[in-house]
Amino acid sequence: MEKTQELSEIINRHLAFDGIEPCALPRVKLIRSTTITPAMPTTYEPSLCLVAQGKKHVTLGHLDYVYDASQYLVASVDLPLQGSIIEASEECPYFCISLDLNVTVLSELMLEHGTGASATTSKPGIALSTVTPDLMDAAVRLLRLLDTPDDIPALAPLVEREILYRLLHGEQSEMMRHIANAESRLSQVSRAIVWIKDHYAEPFSIERLAREAGMSSSSLHEHFKAVTTYSPLQYRTRLRLQEARRIMVSDALDAASAGFKVGYESPSQFSRDYVRVFGAPPMQDAQRLRANPGFAMA
Repeated sequence: MEKTQELSEIINRHLAFDGIEPCALPRVKLIRSTTITPAMPTTYEPSLCLVAQGKKHVTLGHLDYVYDASQYLVASVDLPLQGSIIEASEECPYFCISLDLNVTVLSELMLEHGTGASATTSKPGIALSTVTPDLMDAAVRLLRLLDTPDDIPALAPLVEREILYRLLHGEQSEMMRHIANAESRLSQVSRAIVWIKDHYAEPFSIERLAREAGMSSSSLHEHFKAVTTYSPLQYRTRLRLQEARRIMVSDALDAASAGFKVGYESPSQFSRDYVRVFGAPPMQDAQRLRANPGFAMA
């Protein structure tokens, strides 16, 4: 409890308002919310999420994950999720840190400490595990450096390396090895995801995507769905719809323009897909989100 309290106090000192903000520490974001938030679409990149106070609920396809200060969340690939903060208040805000995983350092640690090659089976690309005292201690020491910024260049890489070491030898060791091993199925799926993100507004074939990932079409479909819970084309649709939703809210685009911008040729198909995923017509949903201060906190 003392460590989580200190983590909360540091976040509170360096993030005085609700939001998700990068800080002076490389690859680290600070997150604060004084209100619960509705379920909103968001994309988790490969990262560690460590809650100091409060509770969050995320959904990946049909899978649900609820975590607080007793558990950490690891995402192994870019995943389109629904996220909501379910425990937060003015008196006890939700505090969390997110650390993007440095795959280069993770690979070095795997080689240096003989953890072996990863297995070839694929599992969902998100997982929860119990926070250990060693992991929490390292996280607190990393954030303490925000109070002594001159120490960050020399000491932050060392503490970040320790955090990755703890993950590599913790409950999610297998997932960490998947991430670190360039030849694992997870790494191949990750390459496919990166390619889709770069080309989501363009038409493409599964055969082309499989070549980019270095897999057969059948193997890609099997492992892609195991990791993301979506087929590659369903994943692309999610990315398109989430980006369309974002630009309708932030740039005030109309539905037809937003649909064309993300790759839809038919406004009616865009509207049908949008209602199916988000439960409301595009412009009605965008107007609701503009009026909701919790939109950016998903």
